[in-house]
Amino acid sequence: MLSNRRFLILTTALAPALWGTTYLTTTMFLPEDRPLLAATLRALPAGVLLLLVCRQLPRGEWWWKSWVLGILNIGAFFALLFIAAYRLPGGVAAIVGGIQPLVVALLASRVLHERLTPRIVVAGVTAVFGVGLITLQAQARLDAIGVLAAIGGTLSMASGMVLSKKWGQPAAPLTTTAWQLITGGLTLAVVMLAVEGLPVIPLTPSNLVGYAYLSVVGTAFAYVMWFRGIAGLPASTTAFLGLLSPVAAIILGWVVAGEDFTLMQTAGILMVLGSISAAIVTKNVKPSGINKVPADERGSLPVAPPP
Repeated sequence: MLSNRRFLILTTALAPALWGTTYLTTTMFLPEDRPLLAATLRALPAGVLLLLVCRQLPRGEWWWKSWVLGILNIGAFFALLFIAAYRLPGGVAAIVGGIQPLVVALLASRVLHERLTPRIVVAGVTAVFGVGLITLQAQARLDAIGVLAAIGGTLSMASGMVLSKKWGQPAAPLTTTAWQLITGGLTLAVVMLAVEGLPVIPLTPSNLVGYAYLSVVGTAFAYVMWFRGIAGLPASTTAFLGLLSPVAAIILGWVVAGEDFTLMQTAGILMVLGSISAAIVTKNVKPSGINKVPADERGSLPVAPPP
């Protein structure tokens, strides 16, 4: 029987595995040159759906905290993610996220006082080399704007992860995920209307299927699992699990889109998986509370039990 920690790791790992399908879904199903529309239709419907389920709004300071986290984890991240996905071949944009565990580990050591151990550093460097092997063997054209967007998205999400861990969760993960998706989605909608405007060409059934999959499966479900993991695991552990996204992306690109897959890429994937294993193995780890609420907030914030 799985321990609670192992079960939490496995359910958290579902999120990046599903995110690895984003790039293939974008290139196969979504209309061209509409990254902000894709980001908005991924986030906002998912947030509304979850809010209809939980039926709970933020209170007090969690109005502005939800907005900050919504921009970092959803708004800015999704916009940059889809810009990268439109300008880079499948899998390459996700591979840039290989630097995220090191960024999160560094931020967590400063903000959350988590130990930045040599094992974590070595695992992070190994992961970077691993995703580098995958990238170099992909023989893909690297667009400068796409690469910068991917790096910006990585930094945005890393900051959002650490802040999410620092501030805790005043309600169940489903509820706090709904808040972030709605605030991030509304921010994206404003930017989308200002920059891209409404679509002129009607969306096709294929487009709608792609948006529905990304919103319900790749966002609503995946982010509930992800934020639950952030609350209950060390920030660096969760960040390393995020490396499953490029692994899933490159494998899907090979299986579905017929992209090249070489022995060097296989070695890179094995390095990435090894770095994840090294990072999540811990000894005498104190469990992290999923719903830590400061004493002065307990009177005004509804606190839900862990799911």
